[in-house]
Amino acid sequence: MVFLHHNHFLLSILFRYTGIMSEMCYRCFKPKSNCLCPYIKEADTGVKFIILMHPKEAFHQRTGTGRITALSLKESEIIIGVDFTQDTKVNALLSDPSYFPVLLYPGVDAYTADSPSLKIELGTRKLLVFVVDGTWPLAAKMVRLSKNLQKLPKLSFTKGYVSNYTFKREPEPSCLSTIESCYYLVKELQEAGIAKTADVSSMPLVFSKLVEHQMESDTESRAVEGNGPQHRVTK
Repeated sequence: MVFLHHNHFLLSILFRYTGIMSEMCYRCFKPKSNCLCPYIKEADTGVKFIILMHPKEAFHQRTGTGRITALSLKESEIIIGVDFTQDTKVNALLSDPSYFPVLLYPGVDAYTADSPSLKIELGTRKLLVFVVDGTWPLAAKMVRLSKNLQKLPKLSFTKGYVSNYTFKREPEPSCLSTIESCYYLVKELQEAGIAKTADVSSMPLVFSKLVEHQMESDTESRAVEGNGPQHRVTK
């Protein structure tokens, strides 16, 4: 289940900034005309994902994928904030002995799904993956401020991937969206026998629909701008 504590607050903020609350889908927070819910299929991977979402992603980012990621993965939760050092929910999860918590973040000391030591450390516990949802500068700031996250072992990818975020400029082609990161991680964990063999094929599908809708929207916006008022210089 997605952590929906912030739903009403999110909707009120969306209405304040857009004025189109009645035209929004309350589940995926996209315009009803571009609702992504028909493409979202919840998968039980046996891994618990916590999406640590920066407020800018929650309230201002039209192209963020954190919410559709949470809707796609059973038992996932969204927690909004910047510094999670004193966050009650995060610290409760970190202190729960039934979980083995890791931070999805690159590093030379990071585990990968095929690391033998990961399975040893995991034992019979459930893998708990914290995912920082924000632009790279924002994500780095969130980790820098959150002392409890800094203490976590890191988990990264075995393979290299290139993002399909075709309309959004990233620092590097290997900088993935949140939904791409979680999808590729689940696939690697499945190959390693850590995650359940659940069908997560809807994740890249819903992402492709998001990209498609955004590109259409951008094209329409440019067309409107191109047909704006014409100014003539008179002699």
